Amino acid sequence: MTYQELLVEHEAGIVTVALNRPDVRNVISDDPLMTELTELCAVLDANLSVKVVIITGAGTAFSAGGNVAKMRNGEGMFAGPAAATALGYQTGIQRLIRAVHSLRPVTIASVNGPAMGAGFDLALACDLRICATSAKFGETFVNLGLIPGDGGTYSLPRVVGTQRALDMIWTGKMITAQEALEIGYALAVYEPEELMPRVTEYAKKIANGPGVAVQLSKKLVYRSANIPFDEHLDMAQMAMFIAQSTEDAREGPRAFVEKREPQFKGS
Repeated sequence: MTYQELLVEHEAGIVTVALNRPDVRNVISDDPLMTELTELCAVLDANLSVKVVIITGAGTAFSAGGNVAKMRNGEGMFAGPAAATALGYQTGIQRLIRAVHSLRPVTIASVNGPAMGAGFDLALACDLRICATSAKFGETFVNLGLIPGDGGTYSLPRVVGTQRALDMIWTGKMITAQEALEIGYALAVYEPEELMPRVTEYAKKIANGPGVAVQLSKKLVYRSANIPFDEHLDMAQMAMFIAQSTEDAREGPRAFVEKREPQFKGS
């Protein structure tokens, strides 16, 4: 597939997707970017050779979020009466966030610069966030008289805790990369020139691992967050049975006993 507003690279099970609208700081509430990224997620989800997806931004920003000028003018997904705007959110930015959040492969946001509003929530929809020292973060909807309408009120408390989440949502304040690391929003922070090499190195470790076990553990973490412990153990038992039936589950013990690095095949 060809894309107007995405840069896509695929190598050794790792797909790197760069939002390519640097002139507008990679706002994500416009088409064709929303449609392209949503449709790309469907393609990646169906491709079993894809183990890890890295999302980043072209230029100096990860994503400035929504298009505030169009919001002010009532254009694009912000056009029409309340019912039309609600449908625009559902079929636009919410559809995009759902697609990223539900991806089968592991997802890593490589945050190279500011991530604000919907851009903040796009990074939040990924499994992991690794950022540059130049990154800044803000759940900034309240500054526009709005609420995080694309998953922030669900995911942020689960990542940083209720109190810190409410503080960010209610004040709309910006935090630094170091602060994001300290509260658990970011996994690691690197100098800008080190960011992509470090993220890619980390992605290779995951991509070279036992793919079935990685994907099963991802499902368990997300799907059992709000169920009783006994139900979680039942789910884990079924997932373990599947994992144990794979060739990787036989290779792991062999390598351990033979005192060598395992050669996982993802099956």
